[in-house]
Amino acid sequence: MSTENSSLKEYMPMIVMAGIIVLVQIAALLMAAPMNANDMRAFEDPDSAANSVFYIIVILVFTGLLLLAIKKNMQWIIQLTILLAVGSTMYYVFYALLSLADISITTNNAISGIVAAALTILLYKFPEWYVIDTIGLIIGAGASAIFGISLSILPVILLLALLAVYDAISVYKTKHMIDLAEGVMDLRLPILFVIPKHLRYSFIEDSFNKDEDKEKEAFFMGLGDAIMPTILVISANVFLVQKYDLELIGGFITYPALGAMIGTLVGFFALSVLVMKGKPQAGLPFLNSGVILGYVVAVLIAGTPFY
Repeated sequence: MSTENSSLKEYMPMIVMAGIIVLVQIAALLMAAPMNANDMRAFEDPDSAANSVFYIIVILVFTGLLLLAIKKNMQWIIQLTILLAVGSTMYYVFYALLSLADISITTNNAISGIVAAALTILLYKFPEWYVIDTIGLIIGAGASAIFGISLSILPVILLLALLAVYDAISVYKTKHMIDLAEGVMDLRLPILFVIPKHLRYSFIEDSFNKDEDKEKEAFFMGLGDAIMPTILVISANVFLVQKYDLELIGGFITYPALGAMIGTLVGFFALSVLVMKGKPQAGLPFLNSGVILGYVVAVLIAGTPFY
């Protein structure tokens, strides 16, 4: 019995991480409709594959600038940039949600701006793990919804394939993604989810503790690991319905989108098995492969159009 409890306790952080991914996907599904209605698309032509290439170029340039800032010991630039991005994303999220209420555009702008600014200030002043995780859920779902309504199926699949390759190269070959993660960890920003081993854990105190021999009291998952596969879930739910008027399961989700969600979890648990064996892994090759395969299998089973 004790062995079973020990095994469950060992895998509980991974189960929590899987739950976080599901929460991001469900929240993004709920946000997609009001964001689409408010024309919050990032690209004018969602069918253009050039959007995916442009996205990758932006990531490469942004990553290079962050690494340069770390090398020059100018972390404040990273912190300011990310805080501005966080605040802007939260503004769009709250604006889209409040647009469902019967209020004026001016009132919506004011409330959304104030709430987004207040949460951004809270994050800056008190970056405890539950604050980071809560804001991470908001911006993770918001970013997934924005890009999900901005890219149709084929551009998303191309984007996820390119990101999987890039993530593998940056972790296994150049290792610059590891340097980047270590460089921004001390900034205590919502670019990751923090899963503590116990509720007494303080991310603020842990960030100031530089004892490398001390056992880690929390697990971490990059925000991108939740966002990237969710983009396909949203795209499958938005564009297939728009093009083919597919029936939604329970009025909420298409079979291909549901398959993509299941595929994400399959990919995540495959990743978790290797991670729990003490082998650090790039996340996106597993997660993106899982979501794409889940989508394809669901399309074949349901007999719905591929794109």
